[in-house]
Amino acid sequence: MEKLAAILLCSALIGNSLEDAITAISAEVCSSEGRSVTLSCTYSVKAENLQWYRQDPGSAPQFLLLITDTTQPYVVEAKPPIPRLKATLNKEKKQVDLQISSAAVTDSAVYYCALRPTVTGNTNTLYKNLCSKDNTVLINIHQRESLSVRL
Repeated sequence: MEKLAAILLCSALIGNSLEDAITAISAEVCSSEGRSVTLSCTYSVKAENLQWYRQDPGSAPQFLLLITDTTQPYVVEAKPPIPRLKATLNKEKKQVDLQISSAAVTDSAVYYCALRPTVTGNTNTLYKNLCSKDNTVLINIHQRESLSVRL
C-alpha cells in the first residue's frame, strides 16, 4: 500500500510540475495585523490575463481580480470591488503581485494566482491556523500557484 501511495504522489507531482505555467514565489506569508502584505507569482507563458482568487476554509474560491498582460495593463475587479487589494504586473520579470493593504485577521485564507478562470482537478489545499507570537496577532496567508481545489 505504501508503494502505491508513493507512486501516486510522484505521478501527481510530476503532472503538476509539467502543467504549471504559473508559480507562487512563497508558499506561505505571515504578517502582523495592519501591515501591507504582497503575494507574488511568476509565469512562464504568454498570458492574456492573470487572476487572483481567495478561498476561505469550507468555501468555494472567490474571484478577487484580474490584471491583463497587454500593452497597457488594466485591472478588472470583482463586483462589488474588494477594498484594500491592488494588483501589479512586472512584464520584464513575468511576475504578478497582489497587495493587501492594512492586513486583518479576516484576510487569512488560501490565495490563488491563475492563468484561467476555472477550478480544475481535485488536489488537496492546505490551510493552517493563524500564527501567534508574543501576544501579537499575525495573519497567516497561504498561496498556491494553480487553481486546483477539492471542494
